[in-house]
Formats: sequence, C-alpha cells, structure tokens
Amino acid sequence: MTKIAFIFPGQGSQQVGMGQEFVQNSEESKAYYDQADKVLQFELSKLMLNGPVEELTLTYNAQPALLTTGVMVAKKLMDAGIQPDYTAGHSLGEYGSLVISGAISFEDAVQIVHKRGLYMNEAVPAGQGAMAAILGLAAEPLKEVCDKITSEGNPVQLANLNCPGQIVISGTKDGVEKACVAAKEAGAKRAIPLVVSGPFHSELMRGASEKLGEELKNVQLTDPQIPVVGNVWAQELKDVSSIQHELVEQVYSPVQWENSVKYMIEQGVSIFIECGPGKVLSGLVKKINRSVKTYCVYDEASFNEVVEAIGGELIG
Repeated sequence: MTKIAFIFPGQGSQQVGMGQEFVQNSEESKAYYDQADKVLQFELSKLMLNGPVEELTLTYNAQPALLTTGVMVAKKLMDAGIQPDYTAGHSLGEYGSLVISGAISFEDAVQIVHKRGLYMNEAVPAGQGAMAAILGLAAEPLKEVCDKITSEGNPVQLANLNCPGQIVISGTKDGVEKACVAAKEAGAKRAIPLVVSGPFHSELMRGASEKLGEELKNVQLTDPQIPVVGNVWAQELKDVSSIQHELVEQVYSPVQWENSVKYMIEQGVSIFIECGPGKVLSGLVKKINRSVKTYCVYDEASFNEVVEAIGGELIG
C-alpha cells in the first residue's frame, strides 16, 4: 500500500505571488486568504500576492503567509482524493501539519503563528543574533565546536539537522561567526551565513517560547486524526499534551528534520508532497533517501501533475 506524507516548508520559502493561480481560479482557495485577512485584521493576502518582498519576509508576516498557502494547497489535494498518511513540517511548517491533522483550527493557527513571529522578533534585537548553514561536517564534531565556543561566552548551537552534510547553527552574531571559522578548520566544506532576522531554534529564543506557551493555553487543541511527526523528538505527536510541549520547546530546540523523514520512511511512507512555495524540503528528503518519490505543489501545473501521477498510482 502506498503511503503519502504531506510536508510543509518553514521560513525562507515565502515568495511574492505565492498561491496566486489557485486564488485566481478557485473561490475555495481564495477563502483561505480572505479568512487569514479577517483573523489578523490586516491584508496579509495583499502582501502575499503583491509584496513588497521586504515586508512579506518579516517573520511575523512570513509565518502566517506560509501557513495559509500550505494549508490551502493541502486541502486542495485532499479534495482531489489525495489523503496523507502522515504530516510533518519544518519549524513553522509544523503548524500546517497540525491544521491538516485536525489538531488545531486554521483560524487559531494563523493567529498563533503571527504572534509566534512577533515574539521571536522581539526576543533578540536585530543584528545581535545569526544563523549559518554548515556543509560537510557531521553533527558530533560540529556540536563539539559549538560547545567550545559557547563555553567561551559566545552562545551558538545546532539548530536544524536537515540532511546528511547540512546542519544549520544558531546563536549570537559573534558565536556564529566564530563557529563558522572553527567548523571549517574542523573539516567543513563550507559555512554559509543565512539571511534571517534572528537566532531561531537556539536558547536565545527561550523568552519567545515562554510567551508562546502562555498564548497556547488559550487555544483549543485536539488529538490529531492524521499522524503528525514533530520536530523536537522526530516522533509522532499523539495527543494534546505532546503537541503543547512540542510547540513550546520547538522554538528553542533543534529541528530534527533528517530523523523525522527517516521515521516516516520506516513507517512505510514512499511519497512526500511539499505543500506550498519552494522546493527546499523535497530536496532535503531526496538527500536523506533517494529511493522515495517527492513532489512540490505550488501552482496549477504542479497540482495537476501530482493529481495525475499519484491518482493513477493509488488506483493502480
């Protein structure tokens, strides 16, 4: 039996015009954009469709924008008869997977990720934090590098364990810069600074996680109807308690994306569909295991391709 996972991208995948074809051609798709505007009480949809990109990229705009597009795409696939057996998302993308699983309403998720973005933006003043992608160095030696620099008073840690040979580090500006140099000395092929507004998934985000935890107390969560694989432990989030803990700890904990994908493959998933703009997660999945199939749905053409390809496979 073919098993399918819907996966949802995180920050960095947003782009002006995201979801435009769907919104123009379908009232059902447009309704998600309209609902996001109504919940947030500002025209997020205008930013998503027309920009400017500088405003769309602000974390408190990018997060609800990506959530809205991802959920809209996933629901469209489900309406076409393609049902996920598992869901997962990278960082912010986890909220899309929770909506599709039935654990949180779309309206509550849009509101909470907007606040999540605000809290993350407030946690560390602009310019004081940083992130960088380290290529070609395993997790253990890279952790040793980060631990040494942290012990010297410049906090930095592993943030995203994305796939073999690609790990993102996060921390203070000085900590990340020193870790990039030390990582190359330890054998890393490249160290690439990321254009981000804060040191996400680091201990510097604990303040944001505490505020988010307070907000989540007011959100109605239910047990997932479709298995959700969480970032923090790379295991299924089976009940409300595990979801609450996950969403709070996720803000300052490493994203275990490689292990999350491996877990789903171990459960029999052989098709991964990335819901939303970009192809980042599909690329990571292929680097983790080349034997699985990956698809990206971001416009009408890619949607039709997936429905035709997978629809026939499911029938067959």
